[in-house]
Amino acid sequence: MTIKTAQNLRRISQIVFFLIFFWLILKTNFDVNLGMSESGEITLPYPVSIALELDPLVALGILLADGTIFKGLLWSLVVLIPTIFMGRIFCGWVCPLGSLNHWISEIPSERLGRKGKGKIDSNRYKKYQRIKYYLFFFFIAAALLGSLQLGLLDPLSLMARSIGTAVLPAIHTVADGLLLWIKSWGISPLGNLAQLIYDLASPILLTFRPAHFHAILTIGLFFIAILVMNRVFTRFWCRGICPLGAMLGIFSRYAIFGLEKDDKGCDGCNLCLLHCQGADGPDINSKWRQSECVVCLNCQAICPNNSLKFKFFPRLGKTEKSPAATQKVDITRRKVAVSVAAGLAMVPLYRTGDAYKVNSNPGLIRPPGAIPEKDFLSRCIRCGQCMRVCPNNALHPTFMESGAEGIWTPIMIPRIGYCEPTCTLCGQVCPTGAITELTVKEKVGDDKTRPVRVGTAFIDRGRCLPWGMTTPCIVCEEWCPTTPKAIYLEDEVTINGRDEVVPVKRPYVDPDRCTGCGACEYACPIINQPAIYVTSIGESRSVENQIILQRKGIDPGKQKG
Repeated sequence: MTIKTAQNLRRISQIVFFLIFFWLILKTNFDVNLGMSESGEITLPYPVSIALELDPLVALGILLADGTIFKGLLWSLVVLIPTIFMGRIFCGWVCPLGSLNHWISEIPSERLGRKGKGKIDSNRYKKYQRIKYYLFFFFIAAALLGSLQLGLLDPLSLMARSIGTAVLPAIHTVADGLLLWIKSWGISPLGNLAQLIYDLASPILLTFRPAHFHAILTIGLFFIAILVMNRVFTRFWCRGICPLGAMLGIFSRYAIFGLEKDDKGCDGCNLCLLHCQGADGPDINSKWRQSECVVCLNCQAICPNNSLKFKFFPRLGKTEKSPAATQKVDITRRKVAVSVAAGLAMVPLYRTGDAYKVNSNPGLIRPPGAIPEKDFLSRCIRCGQCMRVCPNNALHPTFMESGAEGIWTPIMIPRIGYCEPTCTLCGQVCPTGAITELTVKEKVGDDKTRPVRVGTAFIDRGRCLPWGMTTPCIVCEEWCPTTPKAIYLEDEVTINGRDEVVPVKRPYVDPDRCTGCGACEYACPIINQPAIYVTSIGESRSVENQIILQRKGIDPGKQKG
């Protein structure tokens, strides 16, 4: 196989894996083509989270944070084992964020810093490339104390979160706005053509209704910043920030596949540096760094003198013109120790604050099936799959509702969408088990089993129409999906401000029946601030977050301590 053929195979591999990843995110969606299991429950027809289960960084983080390896994460060995022999081939051939960074970096630029000598200089190894290793050790240390923060920067989680909660919803908004704008011109042929294009694109790119996510600006701007930095430094994220790239760099320590240099034929043209993706020192006068190379093969393909060659068991020793290559990562013990210490110190700092427990946000309503908060924070990787698949747009990324430790983890916001009782999709798509996969029977309960509760509804009588404004309204009772209904009505007769007798039905909440699904809050006609609202009190996953009078066998004084 010629090097050109190998380079083309790499390009095809990048395109294929990127499209597969993107397609899986598109299919993490509630649509009319959902399948039904033997028990009659709604299921997704594809294993949409399998790409996230390939992530060895997530597998290692959960192993350290939770002491377990979630079943699907054994797939991560598919990535890890080739890395041990071939180096960071995953970064250069498979990773969807790496491919996106690669393509954006390759767009020609008019800036001097991105052309000729300027680009050659920027493609030499720089000290900032060490940062990713220190971030890796920081996250691993935090995981040891049970806080899985690596999902913030892990490339697969970041890609899934950014595309699912920011990019695709933004595309939907733009498409809707563009369609209305064209139709507003009043030119029928153009309007019909726009509608035709919209209808063709809808089944592929758009959800059955527009989704509106909380904190989308932070996610979107972060993603844009990553892409824009590629216009300053080639694959900036991969070179300097990516903790998964750092992990694979460390595991490529003993790779048997690498770059061999022949300095006799080299004329110093520096074309290898001009096209280098990893800034790993492919030129004759530099030390080649195995841990930085993403095996893009550009250097060998572009070399006019055949002085560079990737091969198994390459000669990496010093030659007349070229220093010996190195398979070690360029880090210092002192800075690794500082990174580990910072990661260890960050967890108690997170949890000493009031947001973690003693003054937790009452609106922090986790998805049904979410495991206890401490365990949840040791498993959730912020991939956004649960948010993307939720049919009612009920799940959103947090910003600071669960403190800095829980940023971009899922939260239910009933005012935007409520939890559909017969839907268990969020548990199906969770790649790490942070949300337990429930059956509908387990979720809604029966005569022998209590339903899974995510919170409890409360009535604000000052805003409730029957209570505070002598106006008939039974919307919350009508929307309550539990059987028997958790919201019941009492007939009352009141007198309004005009001394008129008004019969009303005043709502009450039965806390034993309420599951906190939020349908009542979602439907309440008091739009800006509902008269009935849900808080997380009473959630099934916690023995502490219960109404004190309902606690059984628990000493409230001890729980507060």
